[in-house]
Amino acid sequence: MHFLYPAFLFALISMAIPVLVHLFNFRRYQKVYFSNVQFLKEIQEQQSSRRNLKERLILAARLLALFFLVLAFARPYIASQHNTNAGSQRIISVFLDNSYSMQTLNREGSLLDEAKRRAKEIVSVYSMNDRFQLLTQDFEGKHQRLLSRDEFNDAIDAVKISPQSRNLQQIINRQQNLLNIQPGASRSIYIVSDFQKNIANSQPLKIDTGVRISLVQLAANTPANVAVDSVWLLSAIHRPGETEKLVVKLHNYAGENSTKIPLKLLINGEQKALGGFTINARSVQNDTLTFSGLKAGWQRGEITLQDNPVTFDNQFYFSFNVKRQMPVLLIDGGMPNPYLKAVFGADQFFAANRVPEGNVDYAALNTYPLIVISDVKAVSAGLSQQLKTYVSKGGTLAVFPAADADMGSYKSFLQQMGAAYPAKLSTENIRVSALNMQNPVFKNIFEDFPKNPDLPVVKKYYQLSTSSGSNENLMQLQGNQPFWAEYNSGKGKVYVSAVPLNEDFSNLPRHALFVPVMFRIALLSGHDQPLFYTLGNDKTIETAPVQTSEKQLLKLIKGKQSVIPDIRQQEGSTLLYLSDQLQETGLYDLKKQDSIVSVMAFNDNRSESDMSYYTQAQLDKIVPNKSNVIQAGNGSLKDIVSQTNFGVQIWKLCIILALIFLAAEILLVKYYKDGKQVFLQTEESTSINT
Repeated sequence: MHFLYPAFLFALISMAIPVLVHLFNFRRYQKVYFSNVQFLKEIQEQQSSRRNLKERLILAARLLALFFLVLAFARPYIASQHNTNAGSQRIISVFLDNSYSMQTLNREGSLLDEAKRRAKEIVSVYSMNDRFQLLTQDFEGKHQRLLSRDEFNDAIDAVKISPQSRNLQQIINRQQNLLNIQPGASRSIYIVSDFQKNIANSQPLKIDTGVRISLVQLAANTPANVAVDSVWLLSAIHRPGETEKLVVKLHNYAGENSTKIPLKLLINGEQKALGGFTINARSVQNDTLTFSGLKAGWQRGEITLQDNPVTFDNQFYFSFNVKRQMPVLLIDGGMPNPYLKAVFGADQFFAANRVPEGNVDYAALNTYPLIVISDVKAVSAGLSQQLKTYVSKGGTLAVFPAADADMGSYKSFLQQMGAAYPAKLSTENIRVSALNMQNPVFKNIFEDFPKNPDLPVVKKYYQLSTSSGSNENLMQLQGNQPFWAEYNSGKGKVYVSAVPLNEDFSNLPRHALFVPVMFRIALLSGHDQPLFYTLGNDKTIETAPVQTSEKQLLKLIKGKQSVIPDIRQQEGSTLLYLSDQLQETGLYDLKKQDSIVSVMAFNDNRSESDMSYYTQAQLDKIVPNKSNVIQAGNGSLKDIVSQTNFGVQIWKLCIILALIFLAAEILLVKYYKDGKQVFLQTEESTSINT
């Protein structure tokens, strides 16, 4: 048997009081003279024996009542097989789920309110000497310390809904980190949550030995819910006044069909599209919204749908930049290429900047969506490395070898990006035999493609090597040899031509296909920032290079909220480290002093939108044997927690026994006769006889 409050056992010293009272409570007898003493003596002896028995029974009742009363305050229990540590102090870590799903209503109000009440019930079972840790989805630094019971209850009251969503293993690891620095103490972990299925996978949890884990599952409803999971624009480059098409991915997380869900698209606060959609149960549906009339600059997009009772995922934010002009960098061997100059000079949207290979500003490469290198005999090692970094970060590179190209230089240049390189010069007269009409470059170029098209004629060309990366031919020569090929490298693309832009090699520079293909490559290029980021997931954001100083800091601003991220500069980009600084969804301006560098959209993690929950049987499979799952019903958790962690509580039995012995004392005093009246009657009769 163990005691929750063993200090109260010192009160057993008070049992000496009834004993002392019994020993020193001497009776004073009055002398009475009788003529016949023999008869009186027999009666007196009989009365003393009965009186001693009564007093001893009363003393025993008092002692036992006091004994069991002290035991009741010491809270005795028979330890369970899971917890036999009878130490004087315990360390208890309680995780309180405050994710978006905890806004769901049940009979007790919101799940978060019920979770707070349950957490307080748990700590009320433990003693004043025990220490507690409160942990939430935010993983805040202030929750990495131990609290008293009153401090814990105050911290519970301050918990609010958070956009963060951690998995169960992360939560347990965080709790164990604190408990492991408390050697010798009894360690217990409680996780109070609705246990959505996104909180864990089917793999068993890894738990340290000596740690007792209890999962307290709240009873949650399963409401209907439809959310926007993602959006994307079909056009890679956005021009002022042009028509845009936005694809919206809608997800019905409920087990029943949702009909006529109203959806509204706002751009810069102005309504651009409105519609109603019907989505089957547990299905995903893509819908396209068309809008136009955009001006140059950053566009602030918001999609709103009306879907009750789950409302935290009814808004979806995104942002993109409509450019007045698209910069293109042309790198050559010293002489400008007339064909490229003519192509990008035909449309004012393109702002072509031509530089020789020796004067390239490496720091500015990342500002160009498209870089075209032509007529360069040998690519230097420095330029090669910088272009590799540029492509890996999402840039697009088009390569036209020089007529007298150094093949070894091109090999080391293109091979590192997984692209084919000029391996051999062939003087065979040949014709382009086919176009890859499935490639995005050729989509929407032709209204009606002819059966016998006039394709480029080739006089001589470089045979391209096989590549290690994924590739797709834009144009193909007879014999299935690549003429113009596309290669994926990192986040970007490399387009390699088998001929220079020289009419001695082919008629490609003057062919009707050259201009639209170059335009399509340019319009499909770019490494713009994503349309949106996810709170909690995107803690590091890569943006265009921005020079900062101590007086010119970058800030993320939304209304009155201002966040200064940690800035790191790397090759061709600036990294923003946000950690958990952002707690609200919406559109944020990235500002350098008063100028807007970009507009960034942040949305919640849509894993919280799926209101599917683990059953107790499923939870039993992912927690080890030394853990238990508690279903929080309408009653109190105190008895369940006490019995689970402390074993069989017998303090109530002690109170009952104390009351029984108090009642026994009262009955002995009131109804147990000691023969005193008999003595008086005898005295009276003896006096009369005398």
